[in-house]
Amino acid sequence: MEQRKDTLLEIHDLSIAFRMYDKGLEQSELQVISDLYLSVRRGEIVAVVGSSGSGKSLLASAILGILPDNAVVKGHLHYKGEELTADRQKQLRGSEIALVPQSVAFLDPLMKVGAQVDGHKKHKQTGKRRGIFKRFGLPEETEKMYPFQLSGGMARRVLVSTALITDAELIIADEPTPGMSLSQALEALKMFREMADEGRAVVLITHDIDLAVEFADRVAVFYAGTTVETAYASDFKNGPEFLRHPYSKALWRAMPQNGFEPLEGFQPYAGELPEGCLFAPRCPYKTDECTKNVPPVELVRGGEVRCYHGA
Repeated sequence: MEQRKDTLLEIHDLSIAFRMYDKGLEQSELQVISDLYLSVRRGEIVAVVGSSGSGKSLLASAILGILPDNAVVKGHLHYKGEELTADRQKQLRGSEIALVPQSVAFLDPLMKVGAQVDGHKKHKQTGKRRGIFKRFGLPEETEKMYPFQLSGGMARRVLVSTALITDAELIIADEPTPGMSLSQALEALKMFREMADEGRAVVLITHDIDLAVEFADRVAVFYAGTTVETAYASDFKNGPEFLRHPYSKALWRAMPQNGFEPLEGFQPYAGELPEGCLFAPRCPYKTDECTKNVPPVELVRGGEVRCYHGA
């Protein structure tokens, strides 16, 4: 597909496998992501949703180049129109591309949190960081505390602050709000929204579709390590008839306010992926073509969908 001029991050045909050793020291590859696509434009928040094991956090690691050494990455990742090579990822990581990691274990246990958030620009950043802490409801003495002295919610707010304080043009927020109260989570997402409105971009990886669609511009739906649909956030608000993929519609129906209707079956495990469309075993609309061939990505009603029956 043609890349827009305002596209900051473009990913297509991304596949990730992990080299493993079977019995007898025979080497094999475990495929965990296949033919994944995603685009992120300046000025927008793209929420990435899907069940656990769908590849959301692996995508974040692939963009930043922090996958383990046994990872085999194929496909194309472009930032500002140029390929994200390992050298370029190292150069951009922490400066132009910032991560809000999922685990609070990323905080250095031996360093006070104020200094960690300030980073290498201590004198320049301290005032800005104190303003962020205040918005998050963190007491002034928080900056002098070590991570072990923080509650889970406080640690999460500190982690988010490490990205908000940067001048990064692309923020990847991997499950940034668990452990926060609703008001704290809303404040974090408001700050991400402000960053996007300034012309930067945010990839918001989350399980909380309800919260995401209130702040995101578009929603990318992942299933079993691939992208099945990219929709406008408003499509999730308006109802299943505005969505294109059967799995996206099932996610909508599974939301508490929409009947909490469960989807029969389960997401296939890596190493046991079916032929053709990965959602076919659970899809009420599947045909022989679905079980034999992987559907191409198509534009449908302004969104992108990978489905022979997307409508």
